[in-house]
Amino acid sequence: MTNTPDTPKLTGYDFYKALGSPRFVVAPMVDQSEQAWRILSRRYDAHLCFTPMFHARLFSDPEQGHKYRKEQWSTDKADRPLIVQFCANDPQILLQAAKLVENDCDGVDLNLGCPQHIAKRGHYGSFLQDEWTLIRDMISILHKELAIPVTAKIRVFPTVEKTVEYAKMVEAAGAQIITVHGRLREQKGHNTGLADWDKIKAVKEAVKVPVFANGNILYYEDVQKCLDYTGADGVMSAEGSLYNPAIFAKRDMPPCTWEMAQEYLEICRDLCPTRTGIIKAHLFKILQPSLPHHTDLRARLGKANKFEEFWDITMELKKRLEEERERVGETELAGQEDIKGIRKYGYWRCQPYFRPELPADHGKSKGEKKKELKEAEATLKRSSESTENPEAKKLKESEAVLA
Repeated sequence: MTNTPDTPKLTGYDFYKALGSPRFVVAPMVDQSEQAWRILSRRYDAHLCFTPMFHARLFSDPEQGHKYRKEQWSTDKADRPLIVQFCANDPQILLQAAKLVENDCDGVDLNLGCPQHIAKRGHYGSFLQDEWTLIRDMISILHKELAIPVTAKIRVFPTVEKTVEYAKMVEAAGAQIITVHGRLREQKGHNTGLADWDKIKAVKEAVKVPVFANGNILYYEDVQKCLDYTGADGVMSAEGSLYNPAIFAKRDMPPCTWEMAQEYLEICRDLCPTRTGIIKAHLFKILQPSLPHHTDLRARLGKANKFEEFWDITMELKKRLEEERERVGETELAGQEDIKGIRKYGYWRCQPYFRPELPADHGKSKGEKKKELKEAEATLKRSSESTENPEAKKLKESEAVLA
């Protein structure tokens, strides 16, 4: 889609159609949806990609912005359709940043969904969720001043009613596509939980612009389930894409971990030089099912900081996994579902990551026990009792168990 000053700016479904009516969308992810990853994703049927989240102030800084952009931002004519995402809390600074990319992408997205502590500290992402006037001003200025459309990615509120009201405000401000991450701001890390498709469905029914659904996509089959349930125009994948970059490609079995790692490394080597820190992070996610079975290679990857090391580790892992797949076979590992709906594949294949469950007390009891022991220890010291005192001996024994 080519934009010129004389080209009318597309809105709503005209914009969506100009993007190719995308149904499979790769999410904006900090340091993880860089150009090399977008190339790989498009090879496996991703219809639309977002850039990583860029910090508008750093991106547009008049003195240091060029360094930030050189490190973070790259694209070319083949990297389309493409939407660039920014986090921001100032309309003018957001506009300045967006102006720097409006000739090299198809749209600009405002991040209203990041739930991380850094977003709270920086006052952006989902921590603007209650500041509707500011959000309205930021979307509105892009809608009025940019040559390309503006979109927004939001999280949901505890109630359907507040979520719908929020989405309609974002639409009225000028957002031409709304991505709804069906989780609350508090749902992150071990508290991630399930995304609420009912709230996504309610937003889709309430607004007139296209809606992308985000959340609960573990396998290829989940994409169509989400589309059918929510009525959304497209499905966006973040974590699912990171653990299986071919998640949007229909195939009998997920790809082998080494297969995706090797192809990604070849892209980084031959087409799109990529920072080693980004490469390593991707490899740990792609290879996640396999590395626990080859802890020596996991340790080597942890220490590696050169492309050649990444390549050698991947090739050694490939050799081992091919031998193990041949020896073990896949008759019993062909995607059979357990009672939780988790598919059973060999550890040599890409698979979603399931966070280990926390204890019922969320891991707090151990810390509370330590606190109690410290208080008891202080009491004993203050009373200057002998270390042979039975209470002191009991205290030391308890500390040894918790250590």
